[in-house]
Amino acid sequence: MARKKQGTVMIALLVTGNLIGAGILALPMQTGGVGLLYSFLAMVVCCGAMYFSAIVLAREAVERKEENFNYPSLYGRYLGPFGKWLATGANLLILYGLLTAYIGGGTSIIVSTISGQAGSGSITTIIVTLLLFAGLSAFTAGGSGFVARYNQLLMLFLGLSFVILVIMGAGRVELDRMLFRNLRFLPIAVPVILTAFHFHNIIPTICKDMEWDLAAISRAMFIGMVIGFTMNLIWVGVGIGVLPLTLGSNSILQGFQQGLPATVPLGKILANPMFSAVAMAFSLTAICTSYAANGIGLMDFNRDLLGGGSRLKIIMATFLPPLFIALLFPTVFLKAIGVVGGVGIALLFGVLPAVIFFIKNTKRSARILALAVGLLFAAALLIDLSNDFGLINTDAILQDLQKKEALQEKRQVFIPLTQHSPII
Repeated sequence: MARKKQGTVMIALLVTGNLIGAGILALPMQTGGVGLLYSFLAMVVCCGAMYFSAIVLAREAVERKEENFNYPSLYGRYLGPFGKWLATGANLLILYGLLTAYIGGGTSIIVSTISGQAGSGSITTIIVTLLLFAGLSAFTAGGSGFVARYNQLLMLFLGLSFVILVIMGAGRVELDRMLFRNLRFLPIAVPVILTAFHFHNIIPTICKDMEWDLAAISRAMFIGMVIGFTMNLIWVGVGIGVLPLTLGSNSILQGFQQGLPATVPLGKILANPMFSAVAMAFSLTAICTSYAANGIGLMDFNRDLLGGGSRLKIIMATFLPPLFIALLFPTVFLKAIGVVGGVGIALLFGVLPAVIFFIKNTKRSARILALAVGLLFAAALLIDLSNDFGLINTDAILQDLQKKEALQEKRQVFIPLTQHSPII
């Protein structure tokens, strides 16, 4: 019993480690326009839906107990060749998209810390991109055994640095900013929220490590997601409470438009070298752990997809495409995270698991649940595609945010003046 309980804790921390990656860095920039209340509600719904899909996929893995369980083959069993190739495309989009986002986000953080501005297309940006890519890819190419030696140390450092950042940022939180609410920005925020609760690529590994014990697997995933949810929510609260929404060069709006991780404008607002140093360390550690986890998964996937081949061939096929995209589009961070969540994750780990649950269950209540979850993910998918193809007027939404915050600023100035005016 004690051994199983310890295993549950370790797996839960593994889940949390996969959640705390690029998603947490992007959340304040994407959810700031929604406000803390609506962000919290959206995070509860998305986290619940992602846990539902995780349980569906874990049950499938436990039923089959296959050493080489993979999602394209799973969906192929239920939906035929179309399902298999749809899952293959979605999985490639997720993994390549995340690696691209990690390189772009890490570059923005380093360049901003060095030069004081994000910059794009400069020689400094190109050099940093190449050096960061080389370091992350070399670490990941060492394989799962090599990465596992350092993973626990990296996770410990990640947790400690997160606590330090929250403590330092909490002193500058303005509660009035947490009262802002705007549902119009929600469609833009949902894809990144989904990405922040994505760990599903490691579910087959989790099931093997826990010896196909579904109850223990479900418990470990739940604990890991609760910890991740708490950290994500706290970080969103700090970001929304510290950063102005639209006013100034270090606002949420400016960070969103420039595709920056939240730590960049936070470091400038706080103007504390200690915070900037810890923020960069936290961000790069989160990027490193997530890059390694997804990079190893993509290497394995490419090995199967390409029918084997030399190790150099697999490494080049895995890591060179994200590098080229990051070099061509230096501000790709938030865009890549949005596409990964709104298209890849919503489809592969949302809509398709709901379809499987609907097919396998004949009870009316179960099918209603499957339809509700499936429609939620389908809506996220359609909304993101609409945004990608310009059918959603993002500029109008941003202008609306600017007007609302300007009006709120006027009210905050007007109310104190009237309260202290003499009565004639």
